[in-house]
Amino acid sequence: MSFDTTAINQQRHRFEGSKSVWLFAYGSLIFKPDFEFIEVRPARIHGWVRRFWQGSHDHRGTPAAPGRVVTLVPQADQTCDGLAYRITPTVFDQLDHREKNGYLRMQLSLEFADGSSNAGLVYIADASNAAYLGPATEPAIAQHIAKASGPSGTNRAYLLQLAEALRLLGKRDDHVFAIEHYLQQADAS
Repeated sequence: MSFDTTAINQQRHRFEGSKSVWLFAYGSLIFKPDFEFIEVRPARIHGWVRRFWQGSHDHRGTPAAPGRVVTLVPQADQTCDGLAYRITPTVFDQLDHREKNGYLRMQLSLEFADGSSNAGLVYIADASNAAYLGPATEPAIAQHIAKASGPSGTNRAYLLQLAEALRLLGKRDDHVFAIEHYLQQADAS
């Protein structure tokens, strides 16, 4: 699959008759919701974990030196916490462009803090996309992030903003916090 997934996403889900759709956010959409939304609620998805395994050639890196951003990886008996935004279907034009670097819209069940659930869409970049960087150790990911920068800013800022947003939500993500620790440890040396 190519880097740009905009056209694929525009064909994946049709919204005829839908006035609103839930969107699950687990990365930059948590701390930088630069789109209109009707409502936002804390939410989680089951069977997935957040990982810094996706390359960013267009936001937090460049084609020559991609950054590392989060995607979701299936893992049984795990949950990923984030935010659910209720949006109008027209917002997907903007989001498809923002998430074009390998991410595909997928439908999952979202669980809200009150125990209720609803179907929602989420952008996931799997191993089949051209921008996928794959697993690495958390110290190696921290070293990679420390050096990367792109049109949307430094990769470091992305990591630190995500870690802070998770703390503000009262959520723990060992992967994100370990990478943050290694980055701060390198800064101190």
